[in-house]
Amino acid sequence: MEISNTKAVITGGASGLGLATATLFRENGAQVTIFDRDPNGQAVAANIGAHFVLTDVTDENSVQAAVALASSKMGGISAAVNCAGIATGEKTVGRDGPHSIEAFQRTIDINLIGTFNVSRLAAVEIAKTEPASDGARGVIINTASIAAFDGQKGQAAYAASKAGIAGMTLPMARDLANLGVRVMAIAPGIFMTPMLEGLGEEIQAGLAASVTCPKRLGDPSEYASLAKFIVESGYLNGETIRIDGALRMQ
Repeated sequence: MEISNTKAVITGGASGLGLATATLFRENGAQVTIFDRDPNGQAVAANIGAHFVLTDVTDENSVQAAVALASSKMGGISAAVNCAGIATGEKTVGRDGPHSIEAFQRTIDINLIGTFNVSRLAAVEIAKTEPASDGARGVIINTASIAAFDGQKGQAAYAASKAGIAGMTLPMARDLANLGVRVMAIAPGIFMTPMLEGLGEEIQAGLAASVTCPKRLGDPSEYASLAKFIVESGYLNGETIRIDGALRMQ
């Protein structure tokens, strides 16, 4: 796939990894539609020349409408990048008792079910794309996390949601192979997202010190560059790629 010919929907595109990806894709000529529940995404999208649809990734009707509108605006969909997600911290049993089942459910609903919801509905539209000479029509890129493999204390819900994303990558790729749709996942380490920006420089420096090399936090542009590489590399399929500076969380 050529990035300049790509028609991408990007969830969570109003900030963080999603915004970096939307920006890079637009800079390289791709059409982009941002799906986000933040109304400010409208202004963000306008600033980079993208479309915007207010979307709740956990709601089937909301995503169906968003996918249909995005396809109409862009003349189809050939890529979906799922960056929408939340991070929660709560021990299985803490000082106040057992882990809130509501918090666990919400994390799974947004991170895992939301990702699958967008993927399955976007895949229907991607399958309508005219195939390349090798039969390829498009790609889905989901966002896992290194927490899927070495989650820390208090990350049971978050790690479970991200492990689910990593775990469904290969079977989804196999499911969609006959439609010419590739499925990949990216597992970021510690990135400088809006959530981390609010923690202060001292905490940021402590987190950066735990990274093997280079000893710094990841920049969202590096995630975006990897997403662009995946779009353009047609033989990448069914795999989760870590991008973490060799960090292995204790």
